[in-house]
Amino acid sequence: MYLRHTQSGDLVEVTELAELFDPCADAVRGRIHAGEELQDLATFAKTDLAFPSGEALPRCWLDRAYRANLKIA
Repeated sequence: MYLRHTQSGDLVEVTELAELFDPCADAVRGRIHAGEELQDLATFAKTDLAFPSGEALPRCWLDRAYRANLKIA
């Protein structure tokens, strides 16, 4: 899955989707896709990632207590 690194604007290929979906994991491993050469694996904070459209990641991927923190209007 490709996400956008919000600080650099580069696309990041997330290599371990289980880390992305796990709300207890604060970071994911992936590769930046910039240039022609395959980049080395790096660790990215989930808070620094967004969908390529600019939409934020779902709260259930970031906050382990998201159900307790829901505010119903």
